[in-house]
Amino acid sequence: MSTHRIGLVVPSSNVTVETEMPAVLARHPSTEFSFHSTRMRMHTVSPAGLAAMNAQRERCVMEIADASPEVILYACLVAVMVGGPGEHRRVESAVAEQLATGGSEALVRSSAGALTEGLRALGARRVALVTPYLKPLAQQVVDYLEAEGFEIADWRALEVSDNNEVGCIPGERVMAAARSLDLSDVDALVLSCCVQMPSLSLIEPAEQEFGIPVLSAATAGAYSILRSLGLDVSIDGAGSLLRARATV
Repeated sequence: MSTHRIGLVVPSSNVTVETEMPAVLARHPSTEFSFHSTRMRMHTVSPAGLAAMNAQRERCVMEIADASPEVILYACLVAVMVGGPGEHRRVESAVAEQLATGGSEALVRSSAGALTEGLRALGARRVALVTPYLKPLAQQVVDYLEAEGFEIADWRALEVSDNNEVGCIPGERVMAAARSLDLSDVDALVLSCCVQMPSLSLIEPAEQEFGIPVLSAATAGAYSILRSLGLDVSIDGAGSLLRARATV
């Protein structure tokens, strides 16, 4: 069985993506993965905190490149989306150029880009969101996705600014927010629009309860990594996106 090396660039206070990404990709039927992280200092999820974190990107990219990963995931969705429409393309391009200059051939993905990729793979147009952010930041996520051509039918902001606390939001609170949404004629639900808010264990139960495709920033990231490597995207228990029929 082959092993693929994955690099993660994460906020220093994030823990969830380093738990959920290995957990979901460990279920892959034919491939093994190893995960290697580099960290950008960030504690408070605010415009100032995100800007200070993003300023550390170049250092962190070169550090993780030293581990020779095949794919690098820039794993902070809102830090990219606050940059305005299309920012994930600019960030991914800038990181790829930086890596190439340093002699690395690693592929580059971002959580922001992966979410748009995953929604398109599902054929989703009308979407509902659950986010942990304060409402002004959540609105920027909504605006970003709308600029990508999606209609945001309804959304909830749990208004947690401490990033450590985001990683401890109980699943019951996430599901309560989802149940409060108007899901009429919605094509997909993003149950966690943040790689730090835990949701992997909720994806399948939520699909069964709501009867629509359910994904998260983490499952979208896993999908994007698999697609970038040309691997089968069919994984048990991780929602409709990570099934073979999501092929767009």
